[in-house]
Amino acid sequence: MFNLTYEFKLKPTQTQIAMFEEWLETHRRVYNYALAERKDWYKSRSCRVNACSLQSEYIISADTPRPTFASQCKSLTAARKESDFLLRVNAQSLQQTLRRLEKAFVSMWEQNHGFPRFKKSGRMRSFSFPQLGAKPLSNGYVKLPVIGAVKVRQSRDIPDGGTIKQARVVRRVSGWYVMLTVQWDVSVPQPMPHGEGVGIDVGLTSFIATSNGLLVKRSRFFTDAERKLKLLQQRVKRKRLGSNNWKKALHKVAKLHEYVANCRKDWHRKLSYQICTDTGMVFVEDLNLVGLSRGMLGKHCLDAGFGQFFNILEQTCFKRGVYFQKVNSRKTSQICPNCLFETGKKELSERTHVCSNCGYTTDRDVAAAQVVLARGLAAVGHTVKMLAEGKFIGIPLKQESPGF
Repeated sequence: MFNLTYEFKLKPTQTQIAMFEEWLETHRRVYNYALAERKDWYKSRSCRVNACSLQSEYIISADTPRPTFASQCKSLTAARKESDFLLRVNAQSLQQTLRRLEKAFVSMWEQNHGFPRFKKSGRMRSFSFPQLGAKPLSNGYVKLPVIGAVKVRQSRDIPDGGTIKQARVVRRVSGWYVMLTVQWDVSVPQPMPHGEGVGIDVGLTSFIATSNGLLVKRSRFFTDAERKLKLLQQRVKRKRLGSNNWKKALHKVAKLHEYVANCRKDWHRKLSYQICTDTGMVFVEDLNLVGLSRGMLGKHCLDAGFGQFFNILEQTCFKRGVYFQKVNSRKTSQICPNCLFETGKKELSERTHVCSNCGYTTDRDVAAAQVVLARGLAAVGHTVKMLAEGKFIGIPLKQESPGF
């Protein structure tokens, strides 16, 4: 199976917008109620058997099972028979909200994420439909269960042969969007190592440095908009909380944040397509992005968006048949790419790599990118050879025929 998600902007009527907002509020209440049920069950088991808490105590029967996705779906079915506002919302859509809560707890257990938090008013921004009818997208309209046909701006055509499996309606500051997941019953092979390889080193001075000497300066999207953002946030603070002027000022802040995010994503996409041109293999560092975001330069690392760039680059490589792989990032700036001699740590102000063993001199980031390329070529079974002009080439290892 091969899945792709297409995003289109909706043009709903005022009646449909009111229905969307009502549904989001219903989903938020269902999410918070299910989270409170699970949280109360955990707190009732947190104290000792022979002692109770001095502040408060959750008294739940000892034989009460732990709330799960299946049990809460059964409770939701029973609650829909007694509640009118739950009946106005699609049942499968509400179940997807419970599944989202289940995924949040799985991420907490398996990936050390934080405990799921309650969503205040306005924080729930999307709801999904796991099943759609036959031909839900046609004649510039998308047919959603219960809601009906909603006008959509279809900016591009969906290739034939695919089936629209699910839809997600998302509210943003710029309007309403629908994300359609299309599935094809085909098996797409992963790209194999071929052609010329490129190693990439990311940083804050130069956003990327490639092994062939390309240096791209980092664009400071958030830093450039920070002064205007500060002014807009001051205006929000001076407005009375909950008033119409407060909502208008808050809307301008959200609009600026979305503009910065869109500019960053667009720049990442254009840069990824430039890298994948005339390239057969791309190798990047496997960085600890969470650790970088919590460091002294965390704001600048988040502004650069290294994680988003790696995801977009991997998607672009898959679309254009380029092999993509992450390699170990340990000591890439401390090793000479020419003789593999470990030169030791460098200060951040030292921007030129000069090997004390062989005398090889180049830019510090370019040298790190060449080390990344050498590790990547070795990982895919290529021998590494360095030319006189400071470029690596990969030669595939010849497979010996077995003797009989």
